[in-house]
Amino acid sequence: MLKISSFVLLSALFLAACANPADDKAKAVTSDANSQKTVKQSKGESLSVTSDTSKVEFTGSKVTGKHDGGFKEFVGNIDLVNNNPEQSQVTFDIAMNSVYTDADGLTKHLQTGDFFETEKFPNASFISTKIVPDATKGANNYTVTGDLEMRGQKKSIVFPAVITVNPNEVTVNSEFAINRKDFGIVYAGKADDLIRDEVVIKLNLRSPRRS
Repeated sequence: MLKISSFVLLSALFLAACANPADDKAKAVTSDANSQKTVKQSKGESLSVTSDTSKVEFTGSKVTGKHDGGFKEFVGNIDLVNNNPEQSQVTFDIAMNSVYTDADGLTKHLQTGDFFETEKFPNASFISTKIVPDATKGANNYTVTGDLEMRGQKKSIVFPAVITVNPNEVTVNSEFAINRKDFGIVYAGKADDLIRDEVVIKLNLRSPRRS
């Protein structure tokens, strides 16, 4: 009985370690970027997004487990028009060499040509091109479309977000999965420990408003 129980426990632990974190996340829809889309001239209240109050994180996985990480340096702006996300625009820039993970060796590897190639492509950027409400999910739920450029590849992506506009702050929260190969990150990993294509992106943005 003890041997059987131990086997079941080890099997459960193994299966948990191998689970894909992206399985239960919304999948971003990726397509060719519209190169004509640019940052609009500010029409509303300009709110800063910084690492002081916000987080940009990710979870990547391979056959044997997963790694969590994020970026320490980024700046962004929310052009809030009439307190209405649908009329507003979000812009974002990330310093890719500020990447961090739960393993020092992985952090250094992500900066190389196998992944972000930060020396050649020091920044990633995002510009929203459309924000529309998602009535099926209730209040404060939106579908965001925008151009994401990373590692020299610019793509239009569509993902869900919860956007809340309060008198004191604006918050944006989202979790979704992107396919790393859409952005030229094709390193497969070791033959016996392959890296999955899907990477979970986690946005927790908070922009204080001027009182």
